[in-house]
Amino acid sequence: MRIGLRTIKTALSATLALLLAEAFHLLYPTAAGIIALLSVTNSKRSSLITGLSRLASLALATAIAYLCFTFIGFNAWAFGVYLLLFIPATVYFKLSEGISVSSVLVTHYLIEQDLSWQIIANEFALMILGVGFALLFNLYMPDREKKIKENQLIIETLFKKVLEEMADSLEDPEKETQLLTNCQNIRKFIQESSQEAQIQMENRWLAKDSYYLDYFNMRRLQSNFLKDMIELLEKTTIELLQSKQIRDVLLYTADHLAEENDGQENLNKIAEVYDSYRTMELPQSREEFENRARLFQFLQLFETFIEIKADFYAQQTRS
Repeated sequence: MRIGLRTIKTALSATLALLLAEAFHLLYPTAAGIIALLSVTNSKRSSLITGLSRLASLALATAIAYLCFTFIGFNAWAFGVYLLLFIPATVYFKLSEGISVSSVLVTHYLIEQDLSWQIIANEFALMILGVGFALLFNLYMPDREKKIKENQLIIETLFKKVLEEMADSLEDPEKETQLLTNCQNIRKFIQESSQEAQIQMENRWLAKDSYYLDYFNMRRLQSNFLKDMIELLEKTTIELLQSKQIRDVLLYTADHLAEENDGQENLNKIAEVYDSYRTMELPQSREEFENRARLFQFLQLFETFIEIKADFYAQQTRS
């Protein structure tokens, strides 16, 4: 059984928060450990935001509880009214992350039948210890950049494979069967890689470099058009001359899919196919016309597929 880093950090932060709460002789010290357990997140920034949100939520909860318990009394009815007021208020102020934790701490006021400064300070101390230790242990985060770069290479390899399979399917239509499945696998892997990039960005306090996130978003858009290309290709009958031209462009694209490629040569080759397409004789039947229209649409999708990468390259060059 493998114990992950987040599990270790959660156990340590909860244990130390509980021990320190006991050392300070705080009431309900186990609450500090539970708060720490709930506050260890996937990134430094999300831990900080969670901690600040829960402190603000506790302040709001205490103010509402003070009114309810003062005017209604320390009873279940007052707690019910507190929840009726507190939950909508946290949603309005975007503090809903702290509803459960703050409400548990408010029950301490109810149990103690007390809303003095001492008991309020006790609850804030529990919250500070819990979120504080969670944030402290989340200051260490492993660098994900190496894995992210590996994912980039994997995605480019997967794209290359699908484009090559599309080229092969022009000569052997039976090879089309796995294309959509392989495309779906690419999209799933891009989503996972994008999540890695998001966490990597949130683990940097100052530098908010979104390059990797932008890269995976670019590949995600490409995968959407790739799916449309595959679906259209399955419905299209391509003549021998056209088949060779499109096959050559697909293979060229597969061989030049690297991150640093600006895509301009790919666009030039697609333009050549367009020019050849325009010189063809007009279709003689409805079936030929519809087939020609699908081929034209395929080239448009292919062109957009390349333009997405070209725009990304141009944007990164300017920045």
